[in-house]
Amino acid sequence: MGKPTGFLEFERKVEDYQSVAERLQHWHEFTEALPQTAVGEQGARCMDCGIPFCHWGCPVNNVIPEWNDLVYRGRWQEAIGVLHRTNNLPEITGRVCPAPCESSCVLGINDDPVSIKLIEKNIVERAFEEGWITPQPAAQATGKTVAVVGSGPAGLACAQQLARAGHAVTLFEKADRIGGLLRYGIPDFKLEKWVIDRRMAQMQAEGVIFKTGVNVGVDVSADVLKSSFDAVCLTGGAMKARDLQVPGRDLKGIHLAMVFLAQSNRRVAGDTIAEAEWIDAKGKHVVVIGGGDTGSDCVGTSNRQGAASVLQIELLPKPPEERDPTTPWPLWPNKLRTSSSHEEGCERLWSVNTIQAEGAQGRVTSLTLEEVSWSQVEGRWQMTPVAGSRRTVPADLVFLAMGFTQPVHEGLLSDLGVAFDGRNNVQVDETMMTSIPGVFAAGDMARGASLVVRAIADGRRAAKGIDTFLMGSSKLP
Repeated sequence: MGKPTGFLEFERKVEDYQSVAERLQHWHEFTEALPQTAVGEQGARCMDCGIPFCHWGCPVNNVIPEWNDLVYRGRWQEAIGVLHRTNNLPEITGRVCPAPCESSCVLGINDDPVSIKLIEKNIVERAFEEGWITPQPAAQATGKTVAVVGSGPAGLACAQQLARAGHAVTLFEKADRIGGLLRYGIPDFKLEKWVIDRRMAQMQAEGVIFKTGVNVGVDVSADVLKSSFDAVCLTGGAMKARDLQVPGRDLKGIHLAMVFLAQSNRRVAGDTIAEAEWIDAKGKHVVVIGGGDTGSDCVGTSNRQGAASVLQIELLPKPPEERDPTTPWPLWPNKLRTSSSHEEGCERLWSVNTIQAEGAQGRVTSLTLEEVSWSQVEGRWQMTPVAGSRRTVPADLVFLAMGFTQPVHEGLLSDLGVAFDGRNNVQVDETMMTSIPGVFAAGDMARGASLVVRAIADGRRAAKGIDTFLMGSSKLP
């Protein structure tokens, strides 16, 4: 414990944001870094608890008190070593993770929790600046080959771990660039794409072969994949989006959120997209259906494109302002969360159901909404329409951000013949192996749509399972 009284002397601080007026003019990240002395003070707030519940809250089991203490003492190079023991992509989680570790921080019981996410990001960014992060190629090749299908966080973590174990790793991605939803899904103002490219360069120097524009299951058959590699890891995500089944769904101007966000990523990257194909919010009344992070990303993207108005609606009730008693510490709290995108301009409604979409000349012009009330019947939540609550709102663009239900079964998964669990995700055992020997799965494909940090943890677990499958044992963490 660096400073026993640190949590009494220093208040919690996080990065400041550029003003709304400034940040709406560009697509770059808009946080303003704290001085390293201030970051050190935040590390001093960590109490090095006898039972550090931040470990319990962190899916990748980051050794948080240890690197907090090292930052407080100015031993930054040691801190990145500790951080990398458990997390291959701290520069990603330091930007987009919701930080369940902070919700489990013991200090957070009766005070503001330690700024763990801030410290994590500062450790890795300083390490890159100082040149402390270098390729770590394996000392000896095993002669074994592994295919990783999908280049999101699970695939990247799995591929890097396997390459460092000495295996020849080929990572396949159906898109034209590496990164999965990190590249085509998360807006640039939350995660600039040079962050991905920087880590890719390290992985390439470690021996990972990246193959983009390859749709495995179409361009490469399941049989060829299995016969060409000693092991396979499936990390293609849970890409089957939940759709809206209402009259008028087929009107133009109603889009799945990821279609909109991916196109925006491409436009920011400078890709040529025919203007007639643009999904552009400029001057339009936008309605986002779904109250989660993806919906928030649609809000921020729409505002940067110059939307006339943005309305976000959620079917579930409005969460409480403070932690709900049903989710006590150290659980992830049920509470109202307002993102930076919401602060940029957005009306938000809860307990609202979409009844139908109306249009003119084949394009959506409005939505009919209805308020609902929620009650428990025999332990199950049920919604009831509120009489007389229907109303119509203008809607020139509608984005469906209602989450994902499962991985796409058609194609590769059905061709491989893997078994599925009760939620239609790929079924895996404790080593992350599927029902097909030598075929593993990780991330959202195996657990359902979840957090980036959980995908990284799954990718690492799958790498250890694959290494053990190929070599009989594994030294991978």
